[in-house]
Amino acid sequence: MTYSAPIVAALVTLTFIAAILSGRFAMVIQDIPNERSLHAKPTPRTGGIGLIAGLLCGWAVIGNTLWWWLVLPLLVLFAVSLADDMRGLPVRQRLLSQLASAAILVWGSGLFAQQGMLIALLVLLFSVWMTNLFNFMDGSDGLAGGMALFGFGSYGIAAWLTHNPSLAVLNLTIAAAAAAFLYYNFHPAKVFMGDAGSIPLGFLVAAMGLLGWQQGSWEPWFPVLVFSPFIVDASVTLLKRTLRGVKVTEAHREHYYQRLIQLGWGHRNVALAEYALMLAASCSALWALQHAFPWQMLLAWSAAYACLMWLVDMRWKNFTRGKNV
Repeated sequence: MTYSAPIVAALVTLTFIAAILSGRFAMVIQDIPNERSLHAKPTPRTGGIGLIAGLLCGWAVIGNTLWWWLVLPLLVLFAVSLADDMRGLPVRQRLLSQLASAAILVWGSGLFAQQGMLIALLVLLFSVWMTNLFNFMDGSDGLAGGMALFGFGSYGIAAWLTHNPSLAVLNLTIAAAAAAFLYYNFHPAKVFMGDAGSIPLGFLVAAMGLLGWQQGSWEPWFPVLVFSPFIVDASVTLLKRTLRGVKVTEAHREHYYQRLIQLGWGHRNVALAEYALMLAASCSALWALQHAFPWQMLLAWSAAYACLMWLVDMRWKNFTRGKNV
């Protein structure tokens, strides 16, 4: 096993993003502020290109532990998302690429033959949801990169603790690329991730989670708890908007992290608070993995998230009431 892969991933990501920012290509793909943005000035949306380039170079060092059904859909999603960043693609085309990528993952991994149609369908839907969810939550300096660092870092530690070094290095390589991206993305961000970074990362959350389950490193609840800060925020926000009859694909600023920024916390404080939440969720998941108390832990976290969301909702109601007075 080549343990230099995370170092390669970090160095390539750092170098690649620096090269992009110093050239004209950074001006080609920019995030232009609008009424729903949390930023005030145009910012390059090319950081994901360097991040994915870094993790792929790191994985290339590993070599023979990769699978076609993992790399192929990752490349497809990267290419489609980069095209979307550059010129915009219809929702149908993006969704079809995500469904096709999830289907390749489920079929190529042998899950359908091992677990049957129902489990395979659930994993396929989870893969598509995670692919989009990471993109939904990529709207504040340092947020998506931090979740990738803590989440895939936890995957790597869990794999190491369960004596699966190959899986550990694969995940730690992703975490290292995310850490390098954060050098440019933490507030004040010099570059954003863009769909070319967030969409493939969301897919990898599901793909590496499935791989760890199949190889016996963890149970299905583990990836859910590790990435619960993103899963809960995006899922609850989408559910609330759906119940109100709002168009799901419409851009908005209703995520809990977005409302905290609008309440005056700022990008830096929101990122640090989310990091504390990510660290707590990751550590508790690793602890539960060793002590086999997942249901108690999941119930405790459900109560904690309910309280946190209630507090933000109350602050938001007072905030909007004050603006309307």
